[in-house]
Amino acid sequence: MASVNIESIVKRYGAYEALRDISFSIADGEFVVLVGPSGCGKSTLLRMIAGLEDISDGTIAIGSRIVNELEPKERDIAMVFQSYALYPHMTVRDNMAFSLKLKGASAAEITDKVQRAAQILGLEQLVSRYPKQLSGGQRQRVAMGRAIVRDPQVFLFDEPLSNLDAKLRVQMRSEIKELHQRLGTTTVYVTHDQVEAMTMADRIVVMRDGHIEQIGSPLEIYDHPANMFVAGFIGSPAMNFLSGTAVEDGFMLAGGNMLPLPLQSSRLAVHYGVRPEHLRIDPNGIPAEVVVTEPTGSETMVVAKIGSQQVHCVFHERLDLGPGSTIHLQPETGKVHLFGASGERLAPK
Repeated sequence: MASVNIESIVKRYGAYEALRDISFSIADGEFVVLVGPSGCGKSTLLRMIAGLEDISDGTIAIGSRIVNELEPKERDIAMVFQSYALYPHMTVRDNMAFSLKLKGASAAEITDKVQRAAQILGLEQLVSRYPKQLSGGQRQRVAMGRAIVRDPQVFLFDEPLSNLDAKLRVQMRSEIKELHQRLGTTTVYVTHDQVEAMTMADRIVVMRDGHIEQIGSPLEIYDHPANMFVAGFIGSPAMNFLSGTAVEDGFMLAGGNMLPLPLQSSRLAVHYGVRPEHLRIDPNGIPAEVVVTEPTGSETMVVAKIGSQQVHCVFHERLDLGPGSTIHLQPETGKVHLFGASGERLAPK
């Protein structure tokens, strides 16, 4: 195991900068998730750590070694790809053993490590099968097993669950997290799915347009987003943003509706952020017209309009609300977020 230190990384393709001044450190044994929309640079950064992309500027160190000029095979990392990248003509056992054979490991060592990985991943009954005989989840386990047998200093995962159905994704999220807890290997995981990031990470690195927007634990980022982009990206359903003006008596929306402000709020606020689960039905709240009701069993999701602005609500009660009906909404004032004209989060004074 080893730490990973990324310092002032830049990636250029001609005149275009795909990554700009990326710096952060990953502690030994930490599980860090790089998350952001498609094209933000997260997979490019992962491939630079792996040695699959050249570094234009800056340094990457794994443990005590700067690895900028090292070939991928010299970096002591193991990478799990979205496409599994299994050899179709090899059995599960041979796929997992292949890298060890290339290193010249003894037959006894290969057998021991493959058996251990198969046991960890529940593949003991599948080692004689070929990839075409496996389900998507089983193929992903084999790809993980191939990484485990190498006993690397760092695991790199590049959107490994993207090809799986929703139910299997949930199962595999738990399995990868459990695997990390068992092995304790430093892990860098790339995804565009903020639910994966929230449920798996020790720390999240939120990226956009080639730079870092915020780094923190899942709950730090959820509770204290740095700006409107982070606030809207992390959380499902996304945070509601209502436009208006902070005045002495509250936050005034277009049309004159007034929302309560947290104590000592900045008067520079022009966007009012509240998460769907922090809106409740209250006779003293402001009127909202129901647009759509989506019952899920455990909760009710409601899309409503306050004047011309749309909000999403999550209620833990089972509600029978038809389109066009009126509900009165009250935000939990202590969980309201205020943002300035440029999207920055305004901390209470």
